[in-house]
Amino acid sequence: MKHEKLSIKSWAEDDKPREKLALKGSKTLSLAELLAILIGSGNKTESAVELSKKIMKRCNDNLNTLSMMSLKDLMQFNGIGHAKAITIIAALELAKRKAKENPIEKPVIKSSIDAYNHMRYDLENLDHEQFWILLLNKGNKIIESINISKGGVSATVVDPKLIFSFALEQKASGIILFHNHPSGNISPSESDIILTEKLRKGAKLLEINIIDHIIIGQNTYFSFADEQKL
Repeated sequence: MKHEKLSIKSWAEDDKPREKLALKGSKTLSLAELLAILIGSGNKTESAVELSKKIMKRCNDNLNTLSMMSLKDLMQFNGIGHAKAITIIAALELAKRKAKENPIEKPVIKSSIDAYNHMRYDLENLDHEQFWILLLNKGNKIIESINISKGGVSATVVDPKLIFSFALEQKASGIILFHNHPSGNISPSESDIILTEKLRKGAKLLEINIIDHIIIGQNTYFSFADEQKL
């Protein structure tokens, strides 16, 4: 019976390597699936993933073994031409060089001015309000900055559940809240104060610290922590 190649387009969404990476992250992909993304296509009888599985099986699923393969070795596989072989070798060389580099030290937030300087270029000079959070670890090193919402000229809707879900997912110990006032007036509104207190109380239950809430204006800012409003 003739074997028919199953194209990636005919797979379920979760089975497509590119879509799977986009939906679930690169760490969810197998070595063969990652390799399949690099080579893009297979041959007349094998999909890119099937061909990649064959290559990885030949290497005993070991990337070090794969990295020792030459252009000629890789091109022995049906469907791996000169360009695909070069792509594989280049990707593995990048991985080697990355392993030799020292990890980038994440910035530490020591004061409100540090926090302001980190986020000001995302929030200054906007004609509408945006709300962001800065997630920190126990040492106050930055984990990630996340845009929570975008709104109108004078307000934006903030969902506490969304904020805390991000914080829990990233195992954050602290959160700094940010939003901008397009008018340039950095004084907190009554709704700003109420929201800050609501988030502070919610975070406390989750053993997460709301470190500050910073309102950004034009080349200036207001810090709830500095003004002892937290």
